[in-house]
Amino acid sequence: VQLQASGGGLVQPGDSLRLSCAVSGRSSSGVVGWFRQAPGKEREFVAAIRWRSHAISYGDSVRGRFTVSRDGATNTVYLQMNSLKPEDTAVYYCASGAASMIVSSLPSSRHYDTWGQGTQVTVSS
Repeated sequence: VQLQASGGGLVQPGDSLRLSCAVSGRSSSGVVGWFRQAPGKEREFVAAIRWRSHAISYGDSVRGRFTVSRDGATNTVYLQMNSLKPEDTAVYYCASGAASMIVSSLPSSRHYDTWGQGTQVTVSS
């Protein structure tokens, strides 16, 4: 499987941005997660969606502002980011994991086996 994230850019605080993660290579049946990493910080869990059940999980710092969804027709996972803050500035990555991943494992990057290249999001006035 291959993943390619896109849609990053420079926006102002309070703006919105939508990231896309194109999934290819095999039929998606597992979990697709979004993580982010700011300079000098550890990789942080943002959101995850189970491909078949649409079950969703969010990180505490984005819950209520970000929305993850997927389009089965195009094998694309989206991350809609609203009310962006300067602290949301980071490189955003999408990653895939096995369908057998349990809920408590979703926020852990080590449970994801394939990663996309990342897209930069900068929130600044």
